[in-house]
Amino acid sequence: MAALASLSKFCTHLAKPTIQTCFRVPKRNLNLLEYQSKKLLEESGVAIQNFRILEGKKDADVLKDFDVNEYVVKAQILAGGRGKGHFDNGFKGGVHITKNRAEVIPLVEKMVGHRLITKQTPKDGILVKKVMVADSINIVRETYLSIVMDREHNGPVLIASPDGGMDIEAVAEETPNRIKTIPIDITSGISREQAIDVARFLEFKGPLVDKAADEITKLYGLFTKVDAVQIEINPLAETDDGRVISVDAKLNFDDNAQFRQKDIFAMEVHEDTDPKEVEASKYNLNYIAMEGNIGCLVNGAGLAMATMDIIKLNGGSPANFLDVGGNVKEDQVLKAFQILTSDTNVKAILVNVFGGIVNCATIANGIVNATKTMNLQVPLIVRLEGTNVQAAKKILEQSGLKIESAHDLDEAAKKAVQSIRTI
Repeated sequence: MAALASLSKFCTHLAKPTIQTCFRVPKRNLNLLEYQSKKLLEESGVAIQNFRILEGKKDADVLKDFDVNEYVVKAQILAGGRGKGHFDNGFKGGVHITKNRAEVIPLVEKMVGHRLITKQTPKDGILVKKVMVADSINIVRETYLSIVMDREHNGPVLIASPDGGMDIEAVAEETPNRIKTIPIDITSGISREQAIDVARFLEFKGPLVDKAADEITKLYGLFTKVDAVQIEINPLAETDDGRVISVDAKLNFDDNAQFRQKDIFAMEVHEDTDPKEVEASKYNLNYIAMEGNIGCLVNGAGLAMATMDIIKLNGGSPANFLDVGGNVKEDQVLKAFQILTSDTNVKAILVNVFGGIVNCATIANGIVNATKTMNLQVPLIVRLEGTNVQAAKKILEQSGLKIESAHDLDEAAKKAVQSIRTI
């Protein structure tokens, strides 16, 4: 997500070396829309703007009890620069402000069902399905707050700056004294003293110190509750009516905690993701589409890269990167073949498996089953090596199917490229 990338750049500029390793935090795959993140904050008692979600004029009733001085109407997509973007219907801007509630639905109608194009979207934009209508609060002052898992400390670190609402990496580079980093004890959590100290560093005054400290404590509670690896609030704002509000929130989660956070992961948005990638993830397969015509089924990312390289060296072009992992089962092999052949560009399939953890016989049985079940029509070249490889080769030989075996990867790549040339 954009927030993690931004925070990664920021970490490299921090004055204190104790936090510099946070740029190594791996990118997480779970993506949530703005309103989904706000809901998580709201459920943990964090102060946010009041908002409603609409999908068109049919949802007009949700605005009946939503009386505010000014409305912010924001298209919900996973991309920045929405305010300066434009829609495929010619409408300008994915963020609008109005004092007239009667104007909200017409604005929503111009957004929903149309593709919003910004500097961070594909050239044809992203389809808008939902629009958030929020209370436009009057911000007096903006601050920055984030909590991130830091490997250097084997736990969370709180990062704060009184200079919010701007690129935090610029603050780190130009005025590093305006940034405070505090390691948090993972067992005891953030103390009241720490929260008060951070609130004062953020330059809250009088009764707002306690309010800000309360918000900081609630944010840390959310961080641990949802197994987050990052929560970034920019800005954590002071309003003209004496509130401390989390105006914009970016959350990243530990994908290893999916079994505990099923409700959160069920909210994941796949706006611009290849449907084949989404389907593969359901079966614990890693799939990335490419532009060639030779489908690749491998076990291990390194082996996938080597396979694609050797295909290219032999004059071919890989159609994908599909890694079945080290604990693959026969049903996953079938699903892998179904995903590969759903790409009409695939004219041949190359299976390259090194049986270390994975059993070659399992792969062979899966290949035979998939070939029979699908009545596979494209050339299939298989190179197996490692655990139970002889038993696996025997399974393939006795299947009676048109499966081309290869002794090594170079031979397999040559056969795959040649099979396409002879079609």
